[in-house]
Amino acid sequence: MKKTTKGQQTRRRIVAEAAPIFNQRGYEGSSLADLMKATGLEKGGIYRHFSSKEELAAEAFDYTWAEARRVRLPDIDSESGAITWLKALIANFIDRRCPVAGGCPLLNTAIEADDGNPILRARVSKALRGWVARLQTVVADAAARGEIRPDIDPKSVAVLVVAALEGGLMMTRLERSDETLRRVQEHLNRYLDTEVAMSKV
Repeated sequence: MKKTTKGQQTRRRIVAEAAPIFNQRGYEGSSLADLMKATGLEKGGIYRHFSSKEELAAEAFDYTWAEARRVRLPDIDSESGAITWLKALIANFIDRRCPVAGGCPLLNTAIEADDGNPILRARVSKALRGWVARLQTVVADAAARGEIRPDIDPKSVAVLVVAALEGGLMMTRLERSDETLRRVQEHLNRYLDTEVAMSKV
């Protein structure tokens, strides 16, 4: 096993300590002074490990996204059947919040990055594609096993679930209430049971 160097450890620490700053304040709202205060390093100490603020922000996004996935996905692979798996994923999305302060990094960063920051935009796009692809694979595998209707398009299901959850999360944050996300959960569960799952009749 390759030993982690002191420089690598410092780099990881900087990323972990900068992540909440970027996730709460965004790229433009995170000043170098904020990052120096969070990490306890001077400007030179930060830029010894990162070539730019953009590079640090991109690494911080990856870290935060990994943390969000870690708390949402730990036990649902043990669930039996794709429909149950998807329902558990939806419940986890609502009930298990990202441990890095600021909420969902995908929603936060996607809004800001758009065309103004191509490095961050690329990272967010990759994360989104990966999430959709994961769900798409679950649905496609379930179709091959005969668990869901054969005429169902796996990507359409994946896109609908992700879009509904992220849109519901945006509304929930504006409303400061979980009501919208709970409505989304009810709708998606009903959709999975009645439109996606193979009829048992």
